[in-house]
Amino acid sequence: MYRKILVAYNGTSESRSALQECIRLEPAPSTAIHLLAVVNTPPSVAIGEYAMVSLLAIEEEIQAEKQKMEHELAHGHAYLRAAGLNVQTHLEVGEPVPTIAELVDQLGIELVIVGHSRHQSLAMRWWRGATDALLVEKIRCSLLVATDPK
Repeated sequence: MYRKILVAYNGTSESRSALQECIRLEPAPSTAIHLLAVVNTPPSVAIGEYAMVSLLAIEEEIQAEKQKMEHELAHGHAYLRAAGLNVQTHLEVGEPVPTIAELVDQLGIELVIVGHSRHQSLAMRWWRGATDALLVEKIRCSLLVATDPK
């Protein structure tokens, strides 16, 4: 049985499927569930176009996205807690793939659960970041891919 699980969540139907899969695993009450939302760095920052976008506008964009993700995290947290799970939330800014990999290492995660849409290519945000890093190659634990059953 897994003792530490990380669920990537952003409020989409696919990521809600990841929450449902976590519950379906019926983890023990002592299992630590880490619910992660990642605020993507604006594209202008990721490709180094500082001259084209003011730093103030970038900070405002990040803050707005952080507020949105805080709201989504609260919903995800409540959903998992209602199922009796021991949940800790994490809100990070950056690229999803390296952020997930870093938390896996820091927290000793044994299972990562991500949502995936059947209508998107595998090059989606959880699989490949802006640096073209594959999630499955970056983490040193099991990976469960949840799909929306609809």
